[in-house]
Amino acid sequence: MRMLEGNYQRKIIIRALLLALIFSGIILLLFPNPKEYIYGLAFGTSINVLNFKLMAITMEKALHMPQSRIKKYVMGNYSIRYLIYGVMLSISALADYINFYAAAVGILMIKIVIQSAVFYDLISDVFRKKAK
Repeated sequence: MRMLEGNYQRKIIIRALLLALIFSGIILLLFPNPKEYIYGLAFGTSINVLNFKLMAITMEKALHMPQSRIKKYVMGNYSIRYLIYGVMLSISALADYINFYAAAVGILMIKIVIQSAVFYDLISDVFRKKAK
């Protein structure tokens, strides 16, 4: 059984939010004043989930478009997503109550979840083959 079978988007988003909660718990234990780190992590993760959903919506709409409009539509939405990331990073760099590095880690949550799922599948396949 693969780690991300079924509704991929929902599973990835839920796992990213759970991972952010786990990181928040670790931050609560390690730092004496964790508020700015948790704000940064929450800010980065929420923007990352938003951009992941925007990417999914873009791809779903692009599938039903005429071939001549797809490239312009996808590139426009790609630019908007990167503009959102730029604004988010600028805000987290300027705001005293948001930790920039925690926000940057939040941006990576979806990528961490996807990469760890692939790594988990590879490792489980190796152990399954050895068991046979």
